[in-house]
Amino acid sequence: MHFDILTLFPGMFAGPFGESILKRAQQAGQISVGLHNIRDWASDRHRTADDAPFGGGAGMVMKAAPLAASIRAVRGDPAAVPPPPVILLSPDGEVFSQAIAAELAAEPRLILVCGHYEGLDERVREALVTRELSIGDYVLTGGELAAMVVVDAVARLVPGVIDGASITEESHSDSLLEYPHYTRPAVWEDRPVPAVLTSGHHGEVAKWRRRERLRRTLARRPDLLIRAFAQGLLDTHDLAYLAELGWRRL
Repeated sequence: MHFDILTLFPGMFAGPFGESILKRAQQAGQISVGLHNIRDWASDRHRTADDAPFGGGAGMVMKAAPLAASIRAVRGDPAAVPPPPVILLSPDGEVFSQAIAAELAAEPRLILVCGHYEGLDERVREALVTRELSIGDYVLTGGELAAMVVVDAVARLVPGVIDGASITEESHSDSLLEYPHYTRPAVWEDRPVPAVLTSGHHGEVAKWRRRERLRRTLARRPDLLIRAFAQGLLDTHDLAYLAELGWRRL
């Protein structure tokens, strides 16, 4: 899978993309990342990519011409092949989720546009952006950090990047949070590992982990249980256990 990232500050990506799983995935050829400086498409000698907003007001706005030129150049001829999604990272976008990450992981290529300043000229949004994503209800100084989050969340779902068994029961994979994890030593500061995990009884371990997922989700994110129930992801055993814990679905 290939990610093209259009940004005014490509140097921000050097650390996150050069470490850990993303680094190994690039070395293995499972993903690739292209960083593109929007200023390279500016026409003046100062490589100006922003200007004051019409109508006045605080801040600056990303200029239409260099941004549009960068998107078109990186995207290529839209008539030659089905064009990749052009995704703007913006506080106005739909909130990014694990479901959206899984959807995007099925694409062979994504173009991520990092907004900056007060935003971009609306005409570029209307003409070239196909989707907008936000990573939460808050405002960042630019879309670069949001783009890093999207790349990380999507890349780890690309086949081969992470062991498939590690993904199936992690938080948000099925609207439940993940169960607790433990490793050696079996007792740490007088705190023992739950006995079931050292029992060697795989069926009981699986039952304990499922119940811990339900218990933790109820305690921390009860809203997710409503979603899981609506999606038919809770069986009769789950519902009985949740009832024991005091959950009453509306």
